[in-house]
Amino acid sequence: MTFRGSYTVCITPFDAEGGVDLPTLRDYVDWQIDEGVHGLIPLGSTGEFLSLSREERAAVAETVITQAAGRVPVLIGTAAEWTDEAIAISREAEALGADGVMLVPPYYSSPTDAELIVHFTRVAEALSIPVMLYNNPFTANVDLSAALVGRLSEVDNISYIKDTSKNVHRVTELLEACQGRMTVFAGYYPWESYLAGAEGYSSVMSNIMPKLSAQTFDRTVDGSNEGRALYIKSLPLINALAGDLYVSATKAAMAMIGRPVGAPRPPRLPLPAAKAAELQTILKYLGLPVEA
Repeated sequence: MTFRGSYTVCITPFDAEGGVDLPTLRDYVDWQIDEGVHGLIPLGSTGEFLSLSREERAAVAETVITQAAGRVPVLIGTAAEWTDEAIAISREAEALGADGVMLVPPYYSSPTDAELIVHFTRVAEALSIPVMLYNNPFTANVDLSAALVGRLSEVDNISYIKDTSKNVHRVTELLEACQGRMTVFAGYYPWESYLAGAEGYSSVMSNIMPKLSAQTFDRTVDGSNEGRALYIKSLPLINALAGDLYVSATKAAMAMIGRPVGAPRPPRLPLPAAKAAELQTILKYLGLPVEA
């Protein structure tokens, strides 16, 4: 299976008591697929994986995989600070039927390049499904350099990377360093990244506008020259969801469009009123039916 296109980095719905809301998650998966997404990535940063227990992470993974039922690929976020735990969670995802896993580096220990090679290699060697590296220096306190990723691309099963460095030139650097062994997914700036050679977008805004995110990819790679206009249209929403309050903003936006998924878990708080008003203006500009 080849991963390509706009993949939604999924929110995790919570109910009024703060528990994981699996019925809402199942409905969300169907809606995303009906809107044309090319793939789903639950339990990433936007999915609040650090705020879930191991049992809750397994329940979310199983629900998304089962509900998707092979209609689109599902990559499960399986990051952990301890290598053995990352292996165990990744093996569990594979056993549940995941098509791949996504791994951010250990996010507290600030590992060296040598330690990162051991960490990612051990996880990849424990699996028969692909590993997508997740480079997000703003949250993980580690920047996976192109040179390091080039070395990791020589490991069987490590064949994808989501790069959220905000440096579009990094796409070119990664492709050169990996010599055809790695497919790059953008974490920011999808249109420019597609032009540089990225073949996918790990999309936060797709939680709110999955069709627009998918169409931007389709209309960019098909040579129709419509992708840029769609991207410019979506940029205000992309930027509004890209700050420190990205989880709160995404969940607030979903409530505004009539798809409530609960509040984020503490210590995250609901989106402040001033930010919510700005977000509501953007959603109206995009022509979405916005609820108070």
